[in-house]
Amino acid sequence: MSKRREKGLLDLNINKATIVIVTIILTACGGGGGGNSSVPPVTVDPGSGWVAGQYDDWRLNTVRNICANPRTTGGYSDSSGSVTDENFWIRSYSNDTYLWYSELPDVDPGTVNNTEDYFNLMITDGLSPSGNLKDQFHYSQNTEEYNQYYSGVSAGYGVRFFIIASSPPRKIIVGYNEPNSPASEANLSRGAEIISIDGETIEDSDNVDALNAGLFPVALGETHTFVVRDLNATEDRTFTMVSAETTSVPVKNITTFDVAGAKVGYLTFNAHIKPAETQLINAISQLKASNIDELIVDLRYNGGGYLTIAAELGYMVAGVMSEGRVFDELTFNDKYTERDPINNNIIDPSRFESTAAGFDAPNNPTPAGTALPALGLGRVFVLSSGGTASASEAFINGLRGVDVEVILIGEATRGKPYGWYALDNCGTTYSTIQFKGSNAKGFGDYSDGFFPVASADLSGAEITGCEVADDLSHALGDANEGRLAAALGFIETGACPSSEAFGFTAKSPGIPHPLSAVSGRLIQPELGTVVR
Repeated sequence: MSKRREKGLLDLNINKATIVIVTIILTACGGGGGGNSSVPPVTVDPGSGWVAGQYDDWRLNTVRNICANPRTTGGYSDSSGSVTDENFWIRSYSNDTYLWYSELPDVDPGTVNNTEDYFNLMITDGLSPSGNLKDQFHYSQNTEEYNQYYSGVSAGYGVRFFIIASSPPRKIIVGYNEPNSPASEANLSRGAEIISIDGETIEDSDNVDALNAGLFPVALGETHTFVVRDLNATEDRTFTMVSAETTSVPVKNITTFDVAGAKVGYLTFNAHIKPAETQLINAISQLKASNIDELIVDLRYNGGGYLTIAAELGYMVAGVMSEGRVFDELTFNDKYTERDPINNNIIDPSRFESTAAGFDAPNNPTPAGTALPALGLGRVFVLSSGGTASASEAFINGLRGVDVEVILIGEATRGKPYGWYALDNCGTTYSTIQFKGSNAKGFGDYSDGFFPVASADLSGAEITGCEVADDLSHALGDANEGRLAAALGFIETGACPSSEAFGFTAKSPGIPHPLSAVSGRLIQPELGTVVR
């Protein structure tokens, strides 16, 4: 997978994305983590047929699926070709569908000898009004890995880490683990510090390759030895973990609290992936049966996924007042003002969903059309971080668009109102920004994130709430955990607590799993549903 490199909370699931990023993040003593400004390696193909400013239709079977290494199984329609052929497809696809296509260079496909480097040229360097790069979410990934992730199945240890310090003296803390994973079986839990891997100390080892190999094994069945110091422990312990296939449980820690005469519901929601649909339905049904008055949705580590699931959760929070109303409206480039560029469907707003989509996954048994439970709340509390992105931000923005009050507890969100269709060509799934989303009030200008302030109205990027750093010293769902405690305190008093009230850690960028951090809202052509 290729993407703009980011630091923060990382998911130890085996995929090329995480391997690349951790290789960048964990730098050697005296070394820097700076970017590589070298020109991509090139092989000149004088017979490429490139003519500046002339583009073939990327949909044609003489352009698409012409591959250097065609797939012969799985029902794909690949034909034999070259890297140059694949680059021609990338060039045409980008020029036709990219939101800022007029800002792209026109590079001869025959002068770049691999598709990842060529795709990485098809991106704007333009800046947002705040001075940040407009496009920070450009990436590609092996198609099989992409499909696995959205089905909730991947390979690794089933744990997420905070990279508190990426260069010596380094520090890595566990964010959380997945149930029934190698990490949970080893009792590797939130707040534990990784001391060493395979005899190499995290803090100051020069053997970065060994650290990365242990953190991110490249195959199933690899055994690596960890020394960790558990939260509040006085001694280290040593154990081995073996990489294995793990299943993500995106909805966890469903519970209730009694606060000042109010029943408060809470759930952790970590990814808008297929299994989340049924898990959210079950969680909201459970909370509805408890007659809750308030809801806290913990999205601090939720980097996005299917927008349909966000629209379903929005309805389950707001109920009848949101039914049929605009959740997210998409704007494409000026070539596509009436129909979308992939399916040629009429561009119609995404709406709050009162019935289940019925995502096709073994662990999502809810049939399409199933009526969703609804709480009918006028406000919701969201726990946030820099890892709260895409579909999670659309959930926030969509609710505010129909006048449901959102109280934001935590840190500024990622800032990702953009999305795309995830499209395969020759075994690689390409994600390039193709549209911008806005809510029922027409607001979508949050490219720098939503951020909590003392008081705000229901429009704009400022949201009423409390700025609270992540608290790695308590479990998620624990009433004493800093952000959850702040939300409960706000419900009771209407005010934010002082930071001294809790054992907060220092702030972290909080970027989650590299795929979910950039997964964006995408559109699955075969489903016609938007993913962020």
